[in-house]
Amino acid sequence: MPDLPDGTVTLVFTDVEGSTQLVRELGDAYAQLLGEHRRLLREAVEQARGHVVDHRGDEFFMVFDDPCRAAEAVTMAQRAFATHPWPEGVELRVRMGLHTGKPTFREGAYYGLDVHRAARIAQAGSGGQILLSQQTRDELGRSFELEDLGEHELPGLVEPERLFQLTIPGLPSRFPPLSTARKGFRGMRVVLADDSVLLREGIARLLEDAGFEVVAQSGTAEDLLRHVGMHKPDVALVDIRMPPTQSDEGLRAAKEIRERWPETGVLVLSQYVEPAYAMELLGENAEGVGYLLKDRVSDVDEFAAAVRRVGEGGSALDPAVVSQLVGRRRRDDPLEELTPREREVLGLMAEGRSNQAIAERLVITLRAVEKHVTSIFSKLRLPASAEDHRRVLAVLTYLQD
Repeated sequence: MPDLPDGTVTLVFTDVEGSTQLVRELGDAYAQLLGEHRRLLREAVEQARGHVVDHRGDEFFMVFDDPCRAAEAVTMAQRAFATHPWPEGVELRVRMGLHTGKPTFREGAYYGLDVHRAARIAQAGSGGQILLSQQTRDELGRSFELEDLGEHELPGLVEPERLFQLTIPGLPSRFPPLSTARKGFRGMRVVLADDSVLLREGIARLLEDAGFEVVAQSGTAEDLLRHVGMHKPDVALVDIRMPPTQSDEGLRAAKEIRERWPETGVLVLSQYVEPAYAMELLGENAEGVGYLLKDRVSDVDEFAAAVRRVGEGGSALDPAVVSQLVGRRRRDDPLEELTPREREVLGLMAEGRSNQAIAERLVITLRAVEKHVTSIFSKLRLPASAEDHRRVLAVLTYLQD
């Protein structure tokens, strides 16, 4: 990748509106449409001498050292999308957001509130619409046709943001009201760490839509620890592999959070099943800890439930991780006395599910689950104590060699 600009830059985020519906309609043909979208956008960015920082699926994050060239790039891209011969009946609508600021630049990546602001501006718009912050508008001067849309509250930002629309002659200029309504519910407070800006912003938006309050985002383990110490969140979501070595920086940061701020739950996200990392994170206590594959994020309800469980002091372990952990052979296995149904119940307990959730999953009564749980405690010879504590001990027994 060419050297990225530092200092004052214009950040641009884009994504395709209604991409899920397009996948349903086009099936395998969506891959070709996505490829054409990427090609047209890259050509516009390169022609305007910009840089693609990151892209994931239909989302792009770009940077320009000059706001006028950023505006030229998105204008060219929207014209290209509008005139391209897409499949019959298909209309590709891409929303775009621009913000000019001085983000932190380190090790080839951008961090900070300016990045977060640009992403939120893009997410507020509709397909085909180009939104700009006040800062970008001021830098552009009179070079482009702009419409003042007034002040709007954007999720995750304290102060209202004055937004402007860049109008392209010959293309639609009327769009639905901006999607800028704040949630009235203040839920659990979350700090989120992942070195992929697009993935991080996507997860943040999902969490905020589910009622969580994302108080900070980080791209490095060092920033994560600083934000956790500053905000004392209910939950820290951490990617295992983070800069600079992309090995286990996130895991080590997660363990440090558990030691220094035990009141903060830790939910680790991983691209792959890594049972050794899961056991290292669990240590001798599964309270307020989770380990999920990133693929699980797509099931929003399940993901939000897992984050809430961890924030409330419970556990959330990915079924694939549990399966690998318990599949290993053990000596003097304390689980040999359990019936197949009891092992099934304990496996769901290890995923962090409540008795009611287990009953619904196995299609049995709540009373039956309670009996199985009591039997599990007895067969594993767990001392009589608080119910939650014994559940943790049972899970650890289940997962340990």
